[in-house]
Amino acid sequence: MRLFFANCNFEPSTINHQPSTINHQLSTKLCSPKKKLFTFEEIKQKLANYCVYQDRCHAEVEQKMREFVLIPEAKDEILLYLMKENYLNEERFTRSYIRGKFYIKSWGKTKIKMHLKQKGITEKLISTCFDEIDENDYLNIINKIYENYESKLKGLQNYQKKSKTIKYLLSRGFEYDSILQVIEN
Repeated sequence: MRLFFANCNFEPSTINHQPSTINHQLSTKLCSPKKKLFTFEEIKQKLANYCVYQDRCHAEVEQKMREFVLIPEAKDEILLYLMKENYLNEERFTRSYIRGKFYIKSWGKTKIKMHLKQKGITEKLISTCFDEIDENDYLNIINKIYENYESKLKGLQNYQKKSKTIKYLLSRGFEYDSILQVIEN
């Protein structure tokens, strides 16, 4: 027989059944130090602050909710509150993510798209939000990375440098057609 309390479970056979030790053992087994107990309003405020600090997607907020002891109805109510108050906005998150990964980390569209899919963002939303990247900026970044990486390669023939640089750009998430377009110009 297993007993379940507040997302924690334990085997009764592991408990010493003497009355004086049962309460102590229950409290140490049930209340793990990782899961503090908060009121519903405190949890709602903590998650609102979590979303205010940085744009978040639904998956990140749901992951954060796992830190708290909540019933499914409370989780749904908190998610609805965050969306209604515009703390949680999937399109805003996607646009912000695309801008950051492209302009700051110089990732290509393929890598950005893959990471957004891992976060549970829909294909349709991803494709509509890619207008955040200017096509000229995209080609300029490819050119900049190409020249920078190729100049670091020493002791190789030109076709080897070109091949290694193309592989590097592909690993950064840039499309092969865009890379070839930059190389030919």
